Amino acid sequence: MQAAGGSLVLALTPLHIARGATLLGVRVWPARDYTRVALEHDEPLKFTQFMIRETPPLRLVVDIEGIDLTPAFRDLVGKVEANDPYIGLIRIGQNRPKVVRLVIELKEDVKPQVFDLEPVGPYRHRLVLDLYPVNPPDPLMALLREQATPRDSDFGSVPKASEPDRTLARSPAPPTRRNGDNDVQRIVTVAIDPGHGGEDPGAIGKAGTYEKDVTLSIARRLRELIVADAGMRVALTRDGDYFVPLRTRVAKARAVQADLLVSVHADAWIRPDARGSSVFALSENGASSSTAAWMARRENDADLIGGINLASHDRQLARVLLDLSTTAQINDSLKLGSAVLRELERVNRLHKARVEQAGFAVLKAPDMPSILVETAFISNPEEEARLRDDEYQEQMARAILAGIKRYFAKNPPLARNPLT
Repeated sequence: MQAAGGSLVLALTPLHIARGATLLGVRVWPARDYTRVALEHDEPLKFTQFMIRETPPLRLVVDIEGIDLTPAFRDLVGKVEANDPYIGLIRIGQNRPKVVRLVIELKEDVKPQVFDLEPVGPYRHRLVLDLYPVNPPDPLMALLREQATPRDSDFGSVPKASEPDRTLARSPAPPTRRNGDNDVQRIVTVAIDPGHGGEDPGAIGKAGTYEKDVTLSIARRLRELIVADAGMRVALTRDGDYFVPLRTRVAKARAVQADLLVSVHADAWIRPDARGSSVFALSENGASSSTAAWMARRENDADLIGGINLASHDRQLARVLLDLSTTAQINDSLKLGSAVLRELERVNRLHKARVEQAGFAVLKAPDMPSILVETAFISNPEEEARLRDDEYQEQMARAILAGIKRYFAKNPPLARNPLT
């Protein structure tokens, strides 16, 4: 039933299901960067969208063709959290036969991206609604404000009510670096990238451990250690359970002028007896081993699993990042990787005794050393148990930080403007 003016009846009642697509699941991933709504279904669907701006509140309307309103849609209404930065509420109704209408009331103006994804990995067809703010916060300005006055950052995800937003944090006192005849204050900025997230769980251990949860936990521990260290500042590419495209992770690190990037992961292999920690750097000339090539393919598939909008994918940016990846950057990455590897072997056995190289997309930052740390094999039951252990996670975070310090001790960062 539809009232005049296009308003919708809010009652959700079971309807007779005609032949057509079936809704399999609904998920909402709120973050300060953007909020994602994902509808998983068993057959392809058509959709149209439009914004209503004339009368408040702002609304995004999406008509989904080829499906009927069923009780499964109730889950979507209930998954909207009160602290979602962009969604106020979602209303759902049967607009006409075989067409379900979603009306999303918005808390602020957004640039919606609505797109469909083909089946991949554990997922069937997905209809994705990404709500990006029209006026996103500038991460570099947030960093400078954080440096001037310690406060909650605007760079990151939606914190839990009891948890402060610490995605971008700083240590108290910057070190002094020489710049010709002048001394300048120089704070080292470290970008930490917790692998996977949101729609992309990463590898899943036999006991049900998600790689995305392990990487975020270790990254948060590493952040707290860096915050407590004088002269260092830290930015996380994500601080919640949401998906960040690989190229966006690189862009985030560059936006805060990070001195280096460490991407945190947990290995998986086809055999459960594979074990040990590894460090990877980018390669210009192919992978250093078949294992490294396989790992890079698996990690680069994160964009397919997590789901990116190919219509808006900046292919030119991707080419630029690849073309600008220089021999010098890779050499610095190998030095950083070796320093971290020497510390990791104090915590866990090494899978390979040297830094391996392959074409990892997340390491293609042209102007900063970048490494990917595989903390252990989540596919190995014994190492999966260690990855779930608080003490092991803390040891791993401390080892990574010790490796970063070892690297900077031999390779001091270049002086920059005192403000940055």
